[in-house]
Amino acid sequence: MTDSTNAQKDDWIRIISRDGFSFIVKRNVVMRSGTLRNMLDEHHSFTEAVQKVCPVDERRVLAAVTEKFVEYLSYKTTYENVPTNEDIPDFSERIVPEIALEL
Repeated sequence: MTDSTNAQKDDWIRIISRDGFSFIVKRNVVMRSGTLRNMLDEHHSFTEAVQKVCPVDERRVLAAVTEKFVEYLSYKTTYENVPTNEDIPDFSERIVPEIALEL
């Protein structure tokens, strides 16, 4: 990897929920989401890529749902390369019923 690629991997991205809460997340975690990856693609010159800020303006997506989404991206990053013979905790146990339909 080049120095610029390493620096970009260690970048932090701000994800902002509709109700204004901010979540600071490492770029390599955020890139697990196809939508956020496209928003941050520097070849497209989107504002999100330049400012390193991704607003989540979908209808009714509030901080609790955005937080769980960020938690899932972190979970996915952590366990994506775990050998199949190792136990991986079930993420669905972390989802409270009140936000299950929103996710």
